[in-house]
Amino acid sequence: MIELFACLGSGNSFKPWLALQQLGKPFKLCLVDVLNGQQKSPDFLAINPLGVVPFLVTSTGASIGESNAMLWYLAEDSPLMPTRAEERAQALQWMFFEQTKLEPFISPARFFTTLKPEERDLRASDIEIWQALAEPNLFRLDAHLESREFMLDSGYSLADIAIFGYVHVIAEAGLSLLDYPAISRWITAVEATKGFRPLAELSPAKIKAA
Repeated sequence: MIELFACLGSGNSFKPWLALQQLGKPFKLCLVDVLNGQQKSPDFLAINPLGVVPFLVTSTGASIGESNAMLWYLAEDSPLMPTRAEERAQALQWMFFEQTKLEPFISPARFFTTLKPEERDLRASDIEIWQALAEPNLFRLDAHLESREFMLDSGYSLADIAIFGYVHVIAEAGLSLLDYPAISRWITAVEATKGFRPLAELSPAKIKAA
């Protein structure tokens, strides 16, 4: 069975978790307490020597790091993978964009604004810089979504999940969705897709009840 090592509240952990949910693939979710340093424990380092999450172990025992690489693996031969070569390349284009132009700025701004608010004032200037760096790329994404329902013309795909991971929580990074009407509409469309489950359900209570 697939094993997904993830941490609570993480947009990167959310991406493979959502794909697994929507594809109906059986998997074991293993939560790692990053705030308390569990990812650097000997037990976890024996699984992933890099000491980071998310991390995926396939049913054959292969290891996959990087959230978007996990998405690509999980989407293989599924409705989440575009059928045309051009659209697969476009999916990769937006997945690279997400990891270089969005996640590096939204994630830390959100972390110190919402997930670790006791350090918000200390990191105020850094948060402002991260927000400023994210904004032009969010406007670019908003412009792309003005004329389409999902990231690719063919419909909902792994590209949407990759972008959704952190973009849907930009308010927690101190950014306003009111500035990005096309993104707001797209978020609603993603949340209406079959099998969608929100980030809030990636929690111990939900796991125990499952």
